[in-house]
Amino acid sequence: MPREATQARTVTVQGVEVPKLGYGTWLVEGEDAYDGVLDALELGYRHVDTARAYGNERWVGRALADSGVPREDVWLTTKVWYEHAEPELLTRVFHQQLADLHVEHVDLLLLHWPAFEVPLRKTLGAMEALRQQGLAAQIGVSNFPSELLREALELAPIFCDQVEFHPYLPQGPVLHECLEHDLLLTAYSPFAHGLVHDDPTLREIGARHGKSAGQVALRWLLDQPNVAAIPKASSHARRAENLDVFDFELDDDERAAVAALSGRRLRTADPDWAPDWD
Repeated sequence: MPREATQARTVTVQGVEVPKLGYGTWLVEGEDAYDGVLDALELGYRHVDTARAYGNERWVGRALADSGVPREDVWLTTKVWYEHAEPELLTRVFHQQLADLHVEHVDLLLLHWPAFEVPLRKTLGAMEALRQQGLAAQIGVSNFPSELLREALELAPIFCDQVEFHPYLPQGPVLHECLEHDLLLTAYSPFAHGLVHDDPTLREIGARHGKSAGQVALRWLLDQPNVAAIPKASSHARRAENLDVFDFELDDDERAAVAALSGRRLRTADPDWAPDWD
């Protein structure tokens, strides 16, 4: 049996299977978003991540429709912007998101950032209503540190927390909550905005396996329980490279060496509206 067959490509959370590796579309706009999603689906990606704030849902939706891949075969995540957190506005904007995406439902709807001007129970209540209507199969949050995640869990059936996660940024408290409550942790910016590609430790490990530093970083992330990753890639070659991480394994020493890089505690996404991080 080929080694690839032994590498699980999905993670099961709350009884739901999610492709471990997705195609992220942050900073990919217009025809580039269309071409990127179409190419990713042709390569074999079955997990696509977008957001209202990305301004590309129309192009992502066109690519999904034109790909020929059955809708039920693609895990589609989108996000509502924190400035749309007021329930009536959230509902109205989300219906437009569905129209732009050319879909009747999304697999996962996330609150993109904490919205401190609107009570969380109201925002999550509106999202839960959308879930009960079948318009979002699952709901969750993004950029929620562990304390806010615990609060969200008391208010709604949370499925996921999407956070920046890579070898330079440990997410121990958030991952602990995800494991405690069987939540998905989706890792965005898994390459720390490209910084991992030149990391000597990751490159050395990659050389042993005939892989790149970025592939080692992805393999390390996907080895974490309950974790999926959504790397962005602007070229066909890089999209193919990112997907080619299911045919090798890191040993315990290699995983420990990657984990040791977390001492840098480098966060690349920290806007003015960010919460107090762990």
